[in-house]
Amino acid sequence: MKTIDEYLDEQINEQLCQAVLSGSKGEGPSKAKIRPVEIKGQVIYQVSETVGTKVLHRNYHREELIQYLKEGLQHHFSQLQSSGMTLDGTVLVSKKGKVTIKTRRHPGNAQNQSTSGKDKPAQTGEKKQILAHNRVKQYILKENTPVPFLVDLGVMNKEGRIITQKYDKFRQINRFLEFIQDILPKLDQQKEVTILDFGCGKSYLTFAMYYYLRELKGYDVNIIGLDLKTDVIEKCNGLAVKYGYEKLTFCQGDIASYEGVDRVDMVVTLHACDTATDYALAKAVAWGASVILSVPCCQHELNRQILKERMSALLTDGIRANLLESMGYETQILEFIDMEHTPKNLLIRAVKTGNKRKMDDAAELMNALHIRPTLEKLLYPEGEVHSEN
Repeated sequence: MKTIDEYLDEQINEQLCQAVLSGSKGEGPSKAKIRPVEIKGQVIYQVSETVGTKVLHRNYHREELIQYLKEGLQHHFSQLQSSGMTLDGTVLVSKKGKVTIKTRRHPGNAQNQSTSGKDKPAQTGEKKQILAHNRVKQYILKENTPVPFLVDLGVMNKEGRIITQKYDKFRQINRFLEFIQDILPKLDQQKEVTILDFGCGKSYLTFAMYYYLRELKGYDVNIIGLDLKTDVIEKCNGLAVKYGYEKLTFCQGDIASYEGVDRVDMVVTLHACDTATDYALAKAVAWGASVILSVPCCQHELNRQILKERMSALLTDGIRANLLESMGYETQILEFIDMEHTPKNLLIRAVKTGNKRKMDDAAELMNALHIRPTLEKLLYPEGEVHSEN
């Protein structure tokens, strides 16, 4: 009969799919899930411990995980269930400390037996395949690496572990940085880059943008966050001073009337409500911004004029993209965050090329629907788009 050391030595390798510690003895976490993941070409083991309502994530190397499992079964848990590509098993620990191990080898894996008849552990030097769903996404901002503003904003703790309730926010921040990563060639690294963030709110993404561009990529950026809420602006300015972010400032003001700068290289407007998005886009065009990143919200204007929410949102954003193209921008409408988290999940990315497209299709659509969106009025105050038809 196998000992716990023999079983763990055989089971804990890259062929492991998942293991679960359960049967809490009343101390420490109530449950722990383990899975192998690949980070920078190296296989490590991610442990997700459930402690009350929180889930804490830790990464271990193979030998560290084996020690963690042994100590867990000795002090905190009474059961370990594991499944692998070649072997499944269960370890039960009675109240008196008796250990019972049951294993089941998958059919067709007799080649894993040694000539002596004993089970042969998987060779650690052998190249193993980790199941695709077990791979960890390589985020721009890494898990388990503390980032000061994410700690203060409650996204991660001081050890860099992501707070469970904020994991969607962490993914959203990284998704946003991926969009910025794609447009880096459009930003001149040889001069100061001015970025305006309209409707910055609590500024998770504003801080992330500054940290990524200045601290990680070395761009000389001057970022201005604009929002209507005075208390939010005061808090964000305090955090910027705390981190020594000298070229990150926050101002209280309205998108439509803001005149604080003469030239802007990139305009960001995330979840600006209804036509506030249009005013931000029009400002960006007037400044000749090289890049525009916009996640519209609450497209009430066409909702009032024609159909209902989802259809009017798609029409609004499609027309906005076409209007920007008519002003010399190449546009894309991209998924910003999964639909299951928010229906406001589309991002308009516009990069200035100078090649203006005709608005025939969009003009025909607007004429057919008898609508004239705010952005068209701002960009074509004399009605040039409609006059073409």
